[in-house]
Amino acid sequence: MEFSRYFPVWDKLTLRQQKDISESLFSRIVKKGDVLYGGGADCTGLLLVKSGQLRAFILSDEGREITVYRLFERDMCLFSASCILRSIQFDVTVTAEKDTELWIISADIYKKIMEESAAVANYTNEIMASRFSEVMWLLEQVMWKSMDKRVAAFLLEEAAIEDTDRLNMTHESIANHLGTHREVITRMLRYFQREGMVSLTRGSVEITNRAKLEELDGK
Repeated sequence: MEFSRYFPVWDKLTLRQQKDISESLFSRIVKKGDVLYGGGADCTGLLLVKSGQLRAFILSDEGREITVYRLFERDMCLFSASCILRSIQFDVTVTAEKDTELWIISADIYKKIMEESAAVANYTNEIMASRFSEVMWLLEQVMWKSMDKRVAAFLLEEAAIEDTDRLNMTHESIANHLGTHREVITRMLRYFQREGMVSLTRGSVEITNRAKLEELDGK
């Protein structure tokens, strides 16, 4: 079963537990921009990415977005299974950043197995700890890091993800990732361009001086 290669504790499940997951599991292909889970929506189930890329973000009271974390191949999203995480008041929206193929695991089945299996419980706790670390990192960035450093860090991270220095992103989408206004990003990118760090064209940003961006980011 292909799913077993993507679920790291599969071999530590009993045959019955494997059967329960297999019978409740279903795959889904989503297009870029599709919403998989929205805040207070019903319990969708746990999402395990086979290929593609998802984005989890939160909305401010003013309607501004800020990215909390991304999900790549073999990553699992727990927040879409809100019925498992009743104690966490954290309204997250999950969308596809690219065309994505994934599995959806029944929340009820997963919760039952998590209560039975120490391996699954530990795996789940590791994911939660990782997501908590990402939230704390984001909080640190927002509270203590200036916007120019945050934009520089984002551009470098995005270039690493896409493996290219030419990023097909609008100023609006960058603003949504960083939880700020488009005008703020536009001013910052124009400053970067004047300093020779980036080149701007409609709908794209190209890194032209990685060393200067890294210096600004503190790397």
